[in-house]
Amino acid sequence: MSRIRLPFPSPRQQASSGRPGSGFKARLIIAIVIALFAVLSYYGRPGDENQVTGEVERVAMTEEADEVQMGLQAVPEMAQMHGGRHPDARAAAHVRQVGEKLLAALDGYLVKHGRHNPYRENFNFTLLADPKTVNAFALPGGQIFITGALYRELETEGQLAGVLGHEIGHVIERHSNQRMAKEQLFQGLAAAGGIAGGDQQSAQMAQAVAQMVSMKYGREDELESDKWGVRLTEMAGYDPRAMIGLMEVLDRASGGAGPPEFMSTHPKPANREEYIKHVIADEFPNGLRPGLEP
Repeated sequence: MSRIRLPFPSPRQQASSGRPGSGFKARLIIAIVIALFAVLSYYGRPGDENQVTGEVERVAMTEEADEVQMGLQAVPEMAQMHGGRHPDARAAAHVRQVGEKLLAALDGYLVKHGRHNPYRENFNFTLLADPKTVNAFALPGGQIFITGALYRELETEGQLAGVLGHEIGHVIERHSNQRMAKEQLFQGLAAAGGIAGGDQQSAQMAQAVAQMVSMKYGREDELESDKWGVRLTEMAGYDPRAMIGLMEVLDRASGGAGPPEFMSTHPKPANREEYIKHVIADEFPNGLRPGLEP
């Protein structure tokens, strides 16, 4: 008995050939829509001029007051995480004194260039009690912290100026604000990649790639802030070569431990040291002026 050939696929043939292809196409379309939305949301937003640098930037918040408020809201939590304020009033005053000296130097620089620091009145320098964590960090809008563990390791006032100058750089470059805008882009692209792959492994891979790209931008931010550290220390009368000594302090404190650089938001201190040497050579091609404080 001969088999009758149907002019259209059987249900079994449809399940084995048609459905998977149409499912992938649907996922791909959805992924493309999500990716386009993420890209257009980031690149389509109007740039905002940085009042300090004059550069046009893509940021999540265009009002400096919003950055200040965000930073202030995070202060209690950050302080609590590091044991509160340091009990040594003299050391805390020293940190504030050096920070204000750097800001005064920045004021003079900005006046010459017809710009201003919109965060000037909101800057605050806090020494934290934490005796173990060697760290310093800045919140959006001007809240700057240094731990007692790092302060104790510093060898000169110039190194302290380098730490605080670096953190001032993060604030005036609006790195946190820029990072929030980039994170929205990366998360959107990661979600698109996960949907296109169609399984948990693809989603995890897309998230990992997005995180690696984000870390790269984090390392670039650190180097940009190192450049401000060099500039501000010299403007305030400190020898910017103190930044080189600071990297040596950080390298000793870390003991060379930590993840590979490509898996970290911070460049290795040894690499930052070389970068700082190049910045000093570029910023002061005729050499440093005499009388700078180490």
